[in-house]
Amino acid sequence: MVYKMEAEDMLQNGFIKVFNKLNDYRGDGSFEGWVRRIMVHSSIEYYRKHHKMMQLVDLETSGAEQSINAAAAANLEAKDLLAIIQTLSPGYRMVFNLYAIEGYSHKEIGEMMNISEGASKSQLSRARTILKEMVYKMEGARHENFG
Repeated sequence: MVYKMEAEDMLQNGFIKVFNKLNDYRGDGSFEGWVRRIMVHSSIEYYRKHHKMMQLVDLETSGAEQSINAAAAANLEAKDLLAIIQTLSPGYRMVFNLYAIEGYSHKEIGEMMNISEGASKSQLSRARTILKEMVYKMEGARHENFG
């Protein structure tokens, strides 16, 4: 519930910034990309103001440990995956969204969030581990209920 309210606040702040900066849009790129950039930066700014950043040690993990089991994830509906992502702590969720969904590099994420590139990698790794565990739990519950 708290995260939903925060998300609504971030969204509202972002749209206010977009509206206030409409005259700054020069048409050089896509309008959608321009709006997305403002929304991402607005969300990061909000997050910085309202949360202490966690500095994590860069953990070395193998690619196999980082990936969510594709077969298990394929059995879940998109709404289930989104619900699982929403349960991540704000820091993990932001790094995960910026990297996996928005396509930013760890270097860019580090600059935007004022954390090291290693901290971005570590937070992404931890987010993936948590998501993988939650997907397995959800799949296990489905098999118990429908198996």
